[in-house]
Amino acid sequence: MDVLQVEKPSYMTEDLEIFSDSLTKFLERECLPHVERWEKEKCVDRQIWNKAGEMGFLLPSAPEEYGGGGGSYAHEAVLIDRLGRLGVHGWGASLHNAIVTPYITRFGTEEQKKNWLPRLASGELVGAIAMTEPAAGSDLQGIKTTAKLDGNHYVINGQKTFITNGGTANLIIVVAKTNPNERAKGFSLMVVETDGLDGFRRGRILDKIGQHANDTSELFFDEVRVPTTSLLGTEEGQGFYQLMDELPQERLNVALQGMAVIEHALEVTLDYVKQRQAFGKKIIEFQNTQFKLAECKTEATIAKVFCNHCVQLHLDNKLDAVTASMAKYWVTDLQCKIVDECLQLHGGYGYMNEYPIAQMYRDSRVQRIYAGTNEIMKVLIARSL
Repeated sequence: MDVLQVEKPSYMTEDLEIFSDSLTKFLERECLPHVERWEKEKCVDRQIWNKAGEMGFLLPSAPEEYGGGGGSYAHEAVLIDRLGRLGVHGWGASLHNAIVTPYITRFGTEEQKKNWLPRLASGELVGAIAMTEPAAGSDLQGIKTTAKLDGNHYVINGQKTFITNGGTANLIIVVAKTNPNERAKGFSLMVVETDGLDGFRRGRILDKIGQHANDTSELFFDEVRVPTTSLLGTEEGQGFYQLMDELPQERLNVALQGMAVIEHALEVTLDYVKQRQAFGKKIIEFQNTQFKLAECKTEATIAKVFCNHCVQLHLDNKLDAVTASMAKYWVTDLQCKIVDECLQLHGGYGYMNEYPIAQMYRDSRVQRIYAGTNEIMKVLIARSL
């Protein structure tokens, strides 16, 4: 059911409709039956990555010559929508596809692309990006992890935390200082393959309020030696600029995740209030319910139109950091507001974990924090005034 009835965006081609239908069937068959178990086990099954790779759902927007699907960011937008609308919140495929991979496709050398992209596309490698540290979150200048050149290797030392896919990933882009004496020019991105790597270890899977099925974890690097070919690109000191170039897409991803959850929340809530009765009539028949849902539908429609606009801007290479920041902060704020309203309309049942709205309530809160807090988004927007 399309609650919002927003006109289909022009980028939604027949090819994308086929992709969406195929992905929906895959998620319904391979993921939905296991979502509850994944929540309890705090991770998704490792083989889901390999199955998704076989079906072409990993790296759909990466070039075909490197094993990708040869599509566009619109394919990533469809994947994000399907995950959110179906309630598969714990599988970090969108991070793997639309955050980690673009660093390699955009900044990697030809040899690096040939080495890593086909294995990311097949699911042999699962990607993560390690920025945050115990004392450095939105302020990347506070990062203490170092990568020191030693002959034909870099030696990495440091600690990362809150790393999405951290419990599973075996290809991790590590933000490190290669020149401690420089500020922005002192950062580099190191692409680290972790299988059998001495000095690398994973900490505990973090006990979060929500997003339980995602294996967010701590990572430790103790004298980890990696070849110089692990430096992303060809020269040191480019990491900060590489991050800044890719953050608009990451923030758009988060906005689209929020939009998908908003639509899912409205769908399950409408279904609930049309069935549940109180005082001799259905909940939907009360004027308060109608007014609340009217407000939610109006604001959600505005958000949907803005999200579609931002996707089109990005496809046209016109999405700037300010617009992406506006989308990230406003849609995720709205997400938390609408999910809260929808939970209220469920009454006591909305507080029960067996109801989808309860999981959405738990999972939504972090949206206002990661990829840069919403307060940081407002700072970035204010600079444009």
